[in-house]
Amino acid sequence: MTGNNVESNILIKTVRLFLSGPLSIIFVILAIILGLMAIFFTPREEEPQIVVPMVNVLVDFPGHSPVETEQLVTVPLERLLWQIDGVEHVYSTSRRDGALVTVRFHVGQDRDRSMVKIYDK
Repeated sequence: MTGNNVESNILIKTVRLFLSGPLSIIFVILAIILGLMAIFFTPREEEPQIVVPMVNVLVDFPGHSPVETEQLVTVPLERLLWQIDGVEHVYSTSRRDGALVTVRFHVGQDRDRSMVKIYDK
């Protein structure tokens, strides 16, 4: 017998075993039981609730170009906001007639206190 013939004989015997014997039913029942166990024993909350306080500061600066807005409003405001305790990132965008600065605090900072810090500054 060649190697290819032996492999096909083993394959045919395995298929016949699963078709005529109880193994396929046992595997299906086992898969259903394991699936139900996975559903019931997996924790319900897989993604914890993380509070990342973010504050948007919108500044109107009518009649000025984006470059003027950046130089006169955005850059000084960013420097000022970086001085606040708990600030992780400051993002900004300058446009004609205004600027938008977003301040992101460290995870877990109190949202209300963060807003008060921004307001006070």
